[in-house]
Amino acid sequence: MNTALLKIELLCKGVRTSEDFDKGRRGGAGPSGGRCFILPDGSYVDVPLQGKFVRTSPFSLVKSEGKWLILRDDEVLVEVKLVPRPKFYDKRTSDGVLMRKVAILHGVDCLASTVYSRCVYWSLGKRCKFCAIEAQGERPLELKKPEQLSEVVEEAVKEGVAKHVTLTIGTPPGPDKGAIILANATKRIKSRVNIPVHVQLEPPDDGRFLGGLYDAGVDTVGIHVESFDEIVLSEICPMKADLRKYLKAWKEAVELFGEGQVSSFLIAGLGEDDLSILRGAEEMARIGVIPYLLPLRPLEGSALEDAVPPPPEKMIRLYEAVCDILHKYGLDIERNKAGCVRCNACSALKEAFCSLSSYETFLSLHNLQRNHL
Repeated sequence: MNTALLKIELLCKGVRTSEDFDKGRRGGAGPSGGRCFILPDGSYVDVPLQGKFVRTSPFSLVKSEGKWLILRDDEVLVEVKLVPRPKFYDKRTSDGVLMRKVAILHGVDCLASTVYSRCVYWSLGKRCKFCAIEAQGERPLELKKPEQLSEVVEEAVKEGVAKHVTLTIGTPPGPDKGAIILANATKRIKSRVNIPVHVQLEPPDDGRFLGGLYDAGVDTVGIHVESFDEIVLSEICPMKADLRKYLKAWKEAVELFGEGQVSSFLIAGLGEDDLSILRGAEEMARIGVIPYLLPLRPLEGSALEDAVPPPPEKMIRLYEAVCDILHKYGLDIERNKAGCVRCNACSALKEAFCSLSSYETFLSLHNLQRNHL
């Protein structure tokens, strides 16, 4: 089975399971409510296991004779391997904090942390509706100290489970939008471990804050607009509705970090016009920004927890079109140094980019899979 197609279906439908194992954290930033599984060809996917949309999934996960199997309509579809729980999760920092409260493993080798687990827009009643950063299942550290982060990164590297780092943040008050916190964390990590670091934040009010991230040793930056449909932005992400500030920040970031080292999420399934996704992807790629396409993942605790991801057929068309745009502008996502683009557990962009060269090929593989099933 084609890996890109399999990933798309699993990301859009999720997987039901009654097996007794850790099904991932609830709430928080990023891809909560799931676990990462390795596919037969070595690719991997963070499979949604929780959330209301998962209850109607045609896929189920069972463990049989020591093997993890994904079934479709009660017939075995594929054998997968569960990414093991890291050993450092049960260790403590020098100030006594459980390391899994400081950072966790995303994908197979990305160590990720929400450095500041609050967002000013929640208190203002203007939060992004897909976000669950303050809907924590287990109360997190509100602010991770640079020393704590560096200790956990060092331990994860020693264990052999971390090859790059992602630092994200809820937007704090102030014109830097969290850049100062991220820069300080990166400096301390880099002083301890030689590892690529990716940071995510909204556009700072002044481009000098991006320069501070570069000077701190940050390798790649994610400045996530989520949608290029301004009507959707005003409804779903009211504080992101000014596209001009994103265009400005992207251009400034590309000048600092280089083409292909700046990225932005494009979330399909927010109610947008499909053409807006392609228009946005083209605008990003034109200035050297990678449009990181992924389907909506309705998170428990978010305002969109009752929503459903887009159908796989829609994602197939969008992935193919976005990959064509990447090829058109010469952006090779495999050269990205750190972060979500390199990890790619929550998207099928890398598989589509590497294995599918035309919509006709993609569609024929999709139809072949459906007929086989």
